[in-house]
Amino acid sequence: MPSRTRRRTDHKARTDRKARPDHAARPDRPSRKARTDRRRFPLRYALSFLLLLATLAMLILHGYVHNEILADFRVRPEAATDQVPRKILDGGPVIDTRGGRTDSLRVPKHRLVLTFDDGPDPTWTPKVLDILAKHHAHATFFVTGTMTSRYPELVKRMVDEGHEVGLHTFNHPDLSYHSRSRADWELSQGQLALAGAAGIRSSLFRPPYSSFASAMDDRSWPVTKYIGSRGYLTVLNDRDSEDWRKPGVDAIVRGATPAGGKGAVVLMHDSGGDRGETVAALDRYLPELQGKGYRFQTLTEALDAPSADTPVTGAALWKGRAWIALIKAADGATDVLVAGLAVVGVLVIGRFGLMLLLSATHARRTRRRGFRWGPEPVTRPVSVLVPAYNEAKCIESTVRSLTESDHPVEIIVIDDGSTDGTARIVEGLGLPGVRVVRQLNAGKPAALNRGLANASHDLIVMMDGDTVFEPSTVRELVQPFADHRVGAVAGNAKVGNKDTLIGAWQHIEYVMGFNLDRRMYDVLRCMPTIPGAVGAFRRSALERVGGMSDDTLAEDTDVTMALHRDGWRVVYAEKARAWTEAPESVQQLWSQRYRWSYGTMQAIWKHRRAVVERGPSGRFGRIGLPLVSLFMVLAPLLAPLIDIFLVYGLVFGPTGRTIGSWFAILAIQAVCAAYAFFLDRERLTPLISLPLQQILYRQLMYVVLLQSWITALTGGRLRWQKLRRKGGVGVPQPDAVAPAGGRAAR
Repeated sequence: MPSRTRRRTDHKARTDRKARPDHAARPDRPSRKARTDRRRFPLRYALSFLLLLATLAMLILHGYVHNEILADFRVRPEAATDQVPRKILDGGPVIDTRGGRTDSLRVPKHRLVLTFDDGPDPTWTPKVLDILAKHHAHATFFVTGTMTSRYPELVKRMVDEGHEVGLHTFNHPDLSYHSRSRADWELSQGQLALAGAAGIRSSLFRPPYSSFASAMDDRSWPVTKYIGSRGYLTVLNDRDSEDWRKPGVDAIVRGATPAGGKGAVVLMHDSGGDRGETVAALDRYLPELQGKGYRFQTLTEALDAPSADTPVTGAALWKGRAWIALIKAADGATDVLVAGLAVVGVLVIGRFGLMLLLSATHARRTRRRGFRWGPEPVTRPVSVLVPAYNEAKCIESTVRSLTESDHPVEIIVIDDGSTDGTARIVEGLGLPGVRVVRQLNAGKPAALNRGLANASHDLIVMMDGDTVFEPSTVRELVQPFADHRVGAVAGNAKVGNKDTLIGAWQHIEYVMGFNLDRRMYDVLRCMPTIPGAVGAFRRSALERVGGMSDDTLAEDTDVTMALHRDGWRVVYAEKARAWTEAPESVQQLWSQRYRWSYGTMQAIWKHRRAVVERGPSGRFGRIGLPLVSLFMVLAPLLAPLIDIFLVYGLVFGPTGRTIGSWFAILAIQAVCAAYAFFLDRERLTPLISLPLQQILYRQLMYVVLLQSWITALTGGRLRWQKLRRKGGVGVPQPDAVAPAGGRAAR
């Protein structure tokens, strides 16, 4: 039996208090607080938009500096050499085209300039630097802007240890196939990264995919001349270690060793893959060549020229530092988002796994032959409460559907200060067993409490004024009360107006997201919500928890949690179907879900003490509240990360893996949705729109939930909002409901 430790509340006094006129709640006379909330609403909306925009900006910046956009990794076929001067083709690896010159330079004998491309790399660059320091050698590092932006501390270490740094573009494209504006952009962005990382700018440049001076052609020569006009020396090489091929330590040493004591610019790599062979070869190469009288110097040291790296000051320095700070922020934000994606992945897969497993358990339990809730079926009369505010278009269908019930019912319509003649319509029907109770507008909880005070029976069914019951709905809804432990029953709410796209999306949500969830929560004994459209309560259970409360905007969730804490069982009756009119516009849907989301948060916060309590309250607090928080608040808030990273992966890569992952998640959802439709005996046709629902509908729910969070955190207060109804929902004909096999009857 449920615990009797709670003090019984004077329900009649509470109901009378709820029914008093509350002019601040009247829709036609909003309070000063309500008017203030309306003025604050655009601010909260703007905050939601700005947060989303900032998130996207951080992701774009992260992808941009991780070298997965604008990069050109193709080496093009060589072109003709007619336009390249012979002295360049036959000259040294350093080409000077500054100020209109056409000169080439060679490194003097017994001097070696080790150059490392594509870094810095967090794994291999420190090892290369350690080897150089060990053997007291200097080198020149041609860094990309993307890697410099990501690992600025390594570039600073290069400079601090006496090495020289040159530009290797920002995104590593082949500039021979790009415009001058692209070349300028690559140079300026690379210099920006250098300024932020080490406070320097460099006048050295090495084109990606370059090799020897003799390989210069009519495509690369114009780029070299233009780069020189911008004040840069172009540095090629005359010894290629080919370490990128990973040919072995011996081959790398042979390829890097010049003959006859000649000087050379040697090409190696400190990034772009596993450089273990390069590091091992370097540790052998340096002492071996030093023993032969070679000196390892930076390029300008070897040429006896001033350093190519000059300090940056003023605005340029601060711009560079701001750039590095932004990259760090973008990396941090992306790490957080990736962690969030992992969390939502676990939650989504975990929830779907639980739903499939536990809903199957629920179906087997309730559908087995001879299943009954108690020793005898429930046949005693039921009071049906219909709170109504301006439901003139719907109320007749609602009331008439109740009068056709195959279970004895008392119908009480509580008119909550309607201005459209709702009460007169009901009274004009002259239907037996139907009563109208009028009150000044005080809100849905007060209307339900007023109806409860006027009800004649112990079993109470509550429904919305825009909902239609089937003849068997009330009977199926109250059967679980044969079990004396059951305090409330959730019915099977269905979308009646599902012939539009937005209606079909809500239909999928109701069947899959709500009803499949309710099966799961039933088995776990922590049902979070009795739907306002179709729910039943034991009167004594309601009175023990004080009736319907207006402490939150989700009075149905609030009272359900209170019943759990009082020790009552809350179950799901799948055959108690009710057809409700779902919002038909984005604005109305937004208003409804905003209220639901915010109200759920309020209810969770209100009942938070259950986490530390004992008995039934503690059980719900440590099982039900975490599950509700994870699956109904956190998971929907993080779910759009799946779509955000889909776009990220399509733009920045890896495209194939990204698309495969997204479709895998969609396939899991489709399986769950199909199973939910099978259990509910629904046609599978609406599932055609499931991919579009996941792309568009989920984003709307995300922004709604985000706005609810902002409202809660900023101390805002959300008012009840009346949805406009069309009154077109009725009980479907038999051929619209699929039989047990899961396919629609013809």
